[in-house]
Amino acid sequence: MEIKKTLEGTKLTVTVEGNLDTTTSPQLENELKLNGITELILDIGGVTYVSSAGLRVFLTACKTMTAQGTMTIRNAQPAVLDIFQITGFSNIFHLE
Repeated sequence: MEIKKTLEGTKLTVTVEGNLDTTTSPQLENELKLNGITELILDIGGVTYVSSAGLRVFLTACKTMTAQGTMTIRNAQPAVLDIFQITGFSNIFHLE
């Protein structure tokens, strides 16, 4: 999995490529240091698979960002959108 971060003031954009599963989700979780961040954008256009461990990382980030700002998930591939819809997470996350 590849992770790229761009910080502009209090806006953090994180671009993720690869599978987000039990093995790789701790890496993303470690990269999501959200202290002082008021806007989080997760560009997951390069993510082809998300397991329950990956969903947990997204949910944890969403809970944090709900308290301190906004979170947007962008460019999810159809297979990943299906996972969000099946689990009901499409109702929780702001998807673009």
